[in-house]
Amino acid sequence: MTTVTLTAESFADTVTAEGITLVDWWASWCGPCRQFAPIYETASAKHEDITFGSVNTEEEQQLAAQAQITSIPTLMVFRDGVLVFSQPGALPESGLEQVIQAVRDLDMDDVKRQIAEQEKPA
Repeated sequence: MTTVTLTAESFADTVTAEGITLVDWWASWCGPCRQFAPIYETASAKHEDITFGSVNTEEEQQLAAQAQITSIPTLMVFRDGVLVFSQPGALPESGLEQVIQAVRDLDMDDVKRQIAEQEKPA
């Protein structure tokens, strides 16, 4: 699968969908972003069951602000609509593969139970 460009209009629908969605926040002037781009593209071709999204922070400044992006590149990973990973900085290929495997291995019933417990009034 190729990387899909996400905008303010498509972001919410994409990240709340069933399955795993990775989102790369980047800008064309960012050196580490340009370094990470081919790694991200390679992973998108390798993991066809995962949605790989990309947000250009220059074109989607309001969306980046809403997502509290303060450093790029930033990688966010959603699974079944839940944000399960967010980290600034370019990852090497092995690091990206580790994140993907960790997200695949998550027990989402347990994750959702933990979220529900945290949201309970004290």
